[in-house]
Parts: sequence; C-alpha cells; structure tokens
Amino acid sequence: MIQDIYPSRLNNEYKDYAIKDEDNLLVFDKDGRILVTESDGKIGYLKGSDANEKNVIYFFSIDDNKFFLLDDFRKNSEENGNKDSLIQEHYVRDKQFAFYTIREIRDKFSGNSMVEVFAAFTAFHLWRWYVDNRFCGKCGSFLEHGDKERSLICTKCGNVIYPRINPAVIVGVTKGDSLLLTRYRKGYAHNALVAGFTEIGETLEETVAREVMEETGVRVKNIRYYKSQPWGMAQDILVGFFCEAQGDGEIHMDENELKYAEWVRREDIELQPNNLSLTNEMMKVFKYDNSEPGSDLS
Repeated sequence: MIQDIYPSRLNNEYKDYAIKDEDNLLVFDKDGRILVTESDGKIGYLKGSDANEKNVIYFFSIDDNKFFLLDDFRKNSEENGNKDSLIQEHYVRDKQFAFYTIREIRDKFSGNSMVEVFAAFTAFHLWRWYVDNRFCGKCGSFLEHGDKERSLICTKCGNVIYPRINPAVIVGVTKGDSLLLTRYRKGYAHNALVAGFTEIGETLEETVAREVMEETGVRVKNIRYYKSQPWGMAQDILVGFFCEAQGDGEIHMDENELKYAEWVRREDIELQPNNLSLTNEMMKVFKYDNSEPGSDLS
C-alpha cells in the first residue's frame, strides 16, 4: 500500500526547521496540482536552493530527507496573486518541471517512485488543510502558523485549529466464494469495494453496515477489522473491514452513487492496476487467500 515504504520511514513530528539547499521544496498551484520533474520514471522535487523567498514551512521528513511547502497563500493574496504564473515561468519553462494532479501522480509514478508518491499524497493532505484554513472561523482574522506544534492560531481571538483527518471505511462484503465489487459512477474507473465516511455519533462498525445498505441494499453480519491506511488524496484515514452478507445478499444498487455492483467469484476478480490502495489489498487477499478474510490476518 502507499504507506509501505520500508526501510524508509516517515517522521511527521512538527519542527520549526529552516530550509537548506538540499531539502525538498513542494509547490502546489491553486488547483492542488504539485510541481515535479521526472527522471527515469521517478519523481523529482524542487530543492531548497530553488527557493527565492523565505516563505516556506516544514512539512515532514522521510529518512533524512526533509520536505517543505512553499507557503505563499497564508497572507496577503494581493501580493501573491501572480504566484502560479511566476512559478510556471520560472520553473516549468527553465527547469522542465510540470504540474500534476495527485491522481496523475498515482497513475504515472507508482511503479518506480513509492517514497516520492507517498510524500506527494501526505503533502497534499497538509496543503489542503492549510489552504482551507486561511481565516479564523470565529472572528475572520488571518491565521498564523503555530511555532511549537502543527497548528494554526488566531492571534486575535485565540482560536487554535489542528489538521483534519476524515475517518472512512472500506468494506469487503463476502458471500461464500464471492466478493461484492463496485464501481463509482464518477471518478475512479476501476473495481472498488463499498466505502464511505463515518458520520457524527456513529461507530466504525455502524458506518460499515449503513454504507453497505445505502449503496447496495445488502444487510451484513460478522463485521471484522482488517487494516487501516492513510489516504492523503481525500484527507482520510481509511479503515478496512470484512463482513458477510446476511440472507440472500440481493443487490439493490444506489444508481446515484454507483454504476456497477455485483457479486464476483474470487477467481474472476479483476484487481486495480497498482498496489497503492487498501481496497486493492483487500480484493487481493480475498482473491488469493482461501482462508476467511479478516479472521486471522494482520
């Protein structure tokens, strides 16, 4: 999965580091596309030596490699209004860099550049939080970076905001030798499992039962935890469960959400084109492991 970067290791502890020439500089445009270059199928990022201003913030480290964000959206949008065009002119034209969406990063580089892809996903999660929280929700003032922890602080009213993580479930519903596969009506085009966000006041197990019922009309039993995964593309922590269909498992698909929902025998399961997602790992576990999924797996 995307976080499986061993022997490399993520260190997401916040530190008030100053950027150095050898550090990685992450640049996003207003649409959330990240600026990268390509060498032998691998991602390359700008370096600290490319920064022509000090408006950067430390994000995280992977092993000894530090990653910083070009943070010129925090204050004075007028002063930084031409950010994207300046970056395009200086970096894209002269240094052969290009902007990619996170989905394009996933599709293009996942085979050869796992550490860098994981860095992009994790960076996007933090970038999205920063750009969504420029102003205080209580008094409307500009928010400042906290200097002791990963936080945004309103110096006017004292409001403190921490990074948001959305809990969501991925559900492998089984019926004998078959797995319930779905495909979304919009967005990702490959096979998927039932998925959805946890609502306020709801346990993860209750989310599993509700989402399966809402999307496919199938009631479930024997809900069992499998594994979790950070998924920066949607600012999620994904929590995987296996469960069994209750009764005959007749499908009544939500056509607003899905374009496909079928029981598929394990030997006929078509996997996703890469191994980044918890969804694909769960489909693979069911396809190739004849034991009861989730009952004795780590």
